Formats: sequence, structure tokens, C-alpha cells
Amino acid sequence: MLLTTTPTVEGKPIQQYIGIVTAETIIGANIFKDIFAGIRDIVGGRSGTYERVIEEARTSALHELTQKAQAMGANAVVAVDLDFETVGNGGSMLMVVATGTAVKI
Repeated sequence: MLLTTTPTVEGKPIQQYIGIVTAETIIGANIFKDIFAGIRDIVGGRSGTYERVIEEARTSALHELTQKAQAMGANAVVAVDLDFETVGNGGSMLMVVATGTAVKI
């Protein structure tokens, strides 16, 4: 399965547009991650804990997008877009939405 942010795949014409495909993932950051990230903010540097949470959410959303596109009969998803939002009480959860167009190339 090919995923791309571009609307076309160079050298591979799109044979069929199947439809829009969307996947959502919501991941909560627990209190211990928040505490350690807060300490990191005080002393400076990158927050590896939150970076891992974002990576996990992104990977999960793209995996689900791939599965849904395959179930539709697609072998590629073009024009993939990722949106990141915080949701929940005090922004305690991260939501990642992946959207694209399922196609056959």
C-alpha cells in the first residue's frame, strides 16, 4: 500500500478513484508522562515522552487508514493529510485524523 501526501504518483497513473478514506486515533497522555514532560520543560530540551505519544498516534492513524483503503479495494492513498488536535479535559488527549483519497494505480 502506497501512502503519499501528493495528489498523484509520478510515473503511475491513477486507474480508479475509489473514494475518501478517513481514520482517527485518540491517545491519552497519563499523569506520569505529564509530570516528566513538565520537568523537561523546566530544565529545557525536547520532550521525548510526548514525541513518542505523537509518533504512536500518527502511526496508528496511518495504519488504520491503510486497512480501510485496502478494504475498499485500493492499493494506494493519495493526498494524505494529517491533523493533530488536543481534546478532553484540559487537552489531556491527542487526536490524530488521517484523510486521503483511496485509489487504484
